Amino acid sequence: MRRRIAAITFILTLAGTVLLTSCEKSYHQPNERYVLVATNIKLPYWREAIAGFMDAAGVLGVKAEVMGPDDYNPQEELQDFEKAAAGHPSGILVSPAQPQIFTSAINAAIQQGIPVVTMDSDAPDSRRILFIGTDNLQAGLESGKHMAEVLHGQGNVVIIAIPGQFNQEERLRGAKQALSGYAKIKVIDTLNDEGKPEVANDEISKLLAQKKPIDGILCLEASGGPGAAEVLHRLDLAGKIKIVAFDKNPETLDWISEGVIAGTVAQKPYTMSYYGLTFLDDLHHNAVHEFKNWRTAPASPLPSFVDTGTAWVDKSNVGAFKSALASYERPFGPQ
Repeated sequence: MRRRIAAITFILTLAGTVLLTSCEKSYHQPNERYVLVATNIKLPYWREAIAGFMDAAGVLGVKAEVMGPDDYNPQEELQDFEKAAAGHPSGILVSPAQPQIFTSAINAAIQQGIPVVTMDSDAPDSRRILFIGTDNLQAGLESGKHMAEVLHGQGNVVIIAIPGQFNQEERLRGAKQALSGYAKIKVIDTLNDEGKPEVANDEISKLLAQKKPIDGILCLEASGGPGAAEVLHRLDLAGKIKIVAFDKNPETLDWISEGVIAGTVAQKPYTMSYYGLTFLDDLHHNAVHEFKNWRTAPASPLPSFVDTGTAWVDKSNVGAFKSALASYERPFGPQ
């Protein structure tokens, strides 16, 4: 009987709390607007990030907008960031393609009181509040380890990356560090595919035409895996040269299913953007009360780095990742 009375009391208390809360003024204002500035809004990787950003906006009840070039174009992305900042939004989440060219613009936005969080690729010399994304050095170490495993500890490796981009440089450093631990593995070349599968395809084709002895191809960005896989499939070299890819775009997952790519180190862009917007919202409302205002605080009340981790995708679990990826393909626009 006492349990029943206690349960009824709890339900009535909860109902009263909900009623009181519904009568209070909303925590968020109608004009609150957050902007995601992405590197390449057409890539599946960024479609997943956009889905996370929009879902977080829906949960919080705020407006969200996405900006960014349709291909890898750091200068155009910088212009989009500056345009976003000029509109004085409640916060900006950005992945700076080349951190050095974004530093001044990020600092200027912070100076105006606009909270800026970086995701996926950091601008560590800027005044951004925090970085949320992959620990790219660790991701590189994991990539190198998986490459060594599929090669059984020996062979010549070609690396595909985009040198000059901070996250890529960290992955490259980690991958080379991991591979250096294997006396019978040698990195014979590092290619720049500019984030385009057709460039990766061309570069690998050239090396094969030159009869370079390649045993493994290690990709540290999303486009390299599909580009290299198509070459090996076309030349009937699938399985003879091992590919370890990066990220989980549909083409990469299909090539894993077909056995042309051994596996891929997958990031979590949905998680990055979802919590990236949440952190921006916390900053806008000064939700963490260590100091009166984050803008004048001697130190940020939020963590400076949030590692969203990675996952290894191979034939054993590729189906689950395909299903998840399909759910991110949806129309998007300001909301």
